[in-house]
Amino acid sequence: MRALKIAATGMTAQQMRVETISNNLANMNTTGYNARRAEFADLHYQQMARAGAVNASDGTVLPTGIQLGLGVRPAAVTVQLEQGALSATGSDLDVAIEGRGYLEVTQPSGQPAYTRDGSLKRSAEGLIVTSDGFAVSPEITVPDDARSISINASGEVYAYFDDSPEGQLLGEFALASFSNAKGLEAIGGNLFKETEASGAPVLGTPGEDGLGTLRQGYLEDSSVDAVREVTELIEAQRGYEMNAKVISAVDQMMSATTQVR
Repeated sequence: MRALKIAATGMTAQQMRVETISNNLANMNTTGYNARRAEFADLHYQQMARAGAVNASDGTVLPTGIQLGLGVRPAAVTVQLEQGALSATGSDLDVAIEGRGYLEVTQPSGQPAYTRDGSLKRSAEGLIVTSDGFAVSPEITVPDDARSISINASGEVYAYFDDSPEGQLLGEFALASFSNAKGLEAIGGNLFKETEASGAPVLGTPGEDGLGTLRQGYLEDSSVDAVREVTELIEAQRGYEMNAKVISAVDQMMSATTQVR
């Protein structure tokens, strides 16, 4: 019976949905995290009688035909690009992105990566880096004797010293945008990398050309809606159970068939 394989694909699909939801819930407190959604598509169909075919018995055209579906398959797990709420931290080097854009960082391999996690730190050399120690591009070094740091909405970084009331411009952050940000590949550590699907990054000044602005002393919260995730988890669980019941019912039908005398 085809129903065994069809129900098995349904159970596999619901299992993937649960795995996606569990990852969202695990990251409900991850800075700058966007929820993922599992998407599915139906499998190909067996054409027992094609619609529009001629009925051999009387020559009439079949209006609908007979198409038997063979189940479901995963189509994509997409990122829901939503702005998370901003939480005040009071830290000079915490910056939240309000709107579109990603900070560019340099990995140890020299390859660029992109992030919305603005919980920045200072290295031993004064370089502004991420929590994992990756330098933010373009590189900005904060002098050891700087009293405080100011980052304005357009990304300009100023340092203030005890012997001068005016700030010294250290550099300027840039934001990267992509024609298809959903096509970025997540590599962990709140980082993404460019792919053929995302397109090449376009660097620009925060607040210009549709890019977001920076807000110092804040971090972007995860956009995960815990209530919605739990609701979808219940739906996925029920879907898994119903597909399992189909397998059980088909097994009983096949047992009845083998017992016919």
